[in-house]
Amino acid sequence: MELLIQVFVAPFLDMAGSPVFLLEVIINGLLTGVMYSLVALGFVLIFKASGVFNFAQGAMVLFAALTLVGLIERGVPGWLAIVISLGVMVALAYAVERWMLRPLVNQAPIILFMATIGLNFVLEGSGQIAWGSNVKELDIGIPDASFDVGGILLNEFDIYAALVAAILVAGLAVFFQKTAVGRALRAVADNHQAALAVGIPLKTIWIIVWSVAGAVALVAGIMWGAKSGVQFSLALIALKALPVLILGGFTSVPGAIIGGLIIGVGEKIAEVYWGPVIGGAIENWFAYMLALVFLMFRPQGLFGEVIIERV
Repeated sequence: MELLIQVFVAPFLDMAGSPVFLLEVIINGLLTGVMYSLVALGFVLIFKASGVFNFAQGAMVLFAALTLVGLIERGVPGWLAIVISLGVMVALAYAVERWMLRPLVNQAPIILFMATIGLNFVLEGSGQIAWGSNVKELDIGIPDASFDVGGILLNEFDIYAALVAAILVAGLAVFFQKTAVGRALRAVADNHQAALAVGIPLKTIWIIVWSVAGAVALVAGIMWGAKSGVQFSLALIALKALPVLILGGFTSVPGAIIGGLIIGVGEKIAEVYWGPVIGGAIENWFAYMLALVFLMFRPQGLFGEVIIERV
């Protein structure tokens, strides 16, 4: 009985006893969640346009960050290094369409998925060969300092990173809804054959969407790399994006955003309030347990489409 009280009652009493601290935990969770959403967006963009679950999105984040910091270490100015890195990601998108997607068109989804696993290892190996495997520091000029606002402790870097991610997300939303290319992307996502029938070039759309996903990966790599260093563990960010996709839905851009915020807030609250009771390290596995619950009761996610098939 005492254990049940500690697990189910005590954390809620702690929340009620210190609402300002609870608000601080929630805000920091939201800031982290925006970063998760940024990585998840890359998955959603590619899945919507090509039906491919890109297991290599995390490796793309790592590869983009390694390219950027490698160029800076060799004396290239920061702004030029970003432009060159973006060009590298666009070239990567072209290579993926030409040598991976085009030969495998109309193949089973599992074959395309396995191809992205291979791409994941190619990118990780290429990054290590080109730029080395040691941890690299990336300084983008944003101070990593904390400050107090009404008793709430906030991190300056997290706020800037969340603002950058929010601007990028808003830009992608406008791109999808208001531009001709964005409408073409949505048409391809709805029906490949119908899009081809009305003259939408599928190969060009694939290059565009993989280029956009590469740009998203570059921004995510800059933010995460500046925060924790550019190292090969950055590729593991993709694993944290998977629960975000399961919560929000694999085809929903708003779902990726909402799912990231839920994961960010949930894992912070769980770590702070339930961590001392259970033993800590909840932040490492909370997202996956939450995703498991969603898979049991709502497998399509909050904003995903319900697929009904005749059997």
